[in-house]
Amino acid sequence: MKRQRTITQMREKEKTPENQLSDQESLSLQEKDFRLLVQKMMQDIGNKLEAKMDNLQETLTREIQDIKLKQEEMQNTITEIKNSFEAANSRIQEAEEQISEVEDRLVEITDAEQKREKRLKANEESLRELWDNVKRTNICIIGVPEGEEREKETEKIFQEIIAENFPNMGKEPLSQIQEAQRVPYKINPRRNTLRHILIKLTKIKDKGKILKAAREKKQIIYKGTLIRLSADISGETLQARPEGSGMIYLM
Repeated sequence: MKRQRTITQMREKEKTPENQLSDQESLSLQEKDFRLLVQKMMQDIGNKLEAKMDNLQETLTREIQDIKLKQEEMQNTITEIKNSFEAANSRIQEAEEQISEVEDRLVEITDAEQKREKRLKANEESLRELWDNVKRTNICIIGVPEGEEREKETEKIFQEIIAENFPNMGKEPLSQIQEAQRVPYKINPRRNTLRHILIKLTKIKDKGKILKAAREKKQIIYKGTLIRLSADISGETLQARPEGSGMIYLM
């Protein structure tokens, strides 16, 4: 009984407030260690996160710098392209202005050349008209053998042609002959071509009368040789006259 009572007393002693405080302190110490452990773990996690954030920040900073550099390079490239386009446009504009000036100059030269050609043509026409006016009383005799004028005067050859082919006209007095000659060679003196005989009368009406009679008779003969009578007109006038405007070369 005594032993049982002793055991009971010991159990009750264990249940005293002193023993209970000791258990609380133990729990408090365990909780403090846990908190420290948790804090340490949180601190470690924080340090790792901070390190990762620092690395991420550095990476982002480098990437942003690279992007800025690329943007600057692109901007420089765009600026160079823009400047190249502006320079090209400027050259194109200068070329267009030069082409316009050349075209204007060409128009001026063309107008001046046309005016000059018109003046030359007008001068040629005036000179041809003047020359034709000088020769307006001339008659060409074509086909008379060479050497006839050495045997007799050229004027007498013309008179014989008139008397032989136009006997009625021979009875009428003709105007005085101012000049009668064999024309010189103009192209090739070695060609076997008969030279014309040129008769210059004093009155144009006599020339018209003779050529009209020659046109009506059609065949004119000198010593049995067929010859021709025509007006003395320049080749330029013959070319200038329209085709079919009238016979100039009379048989």
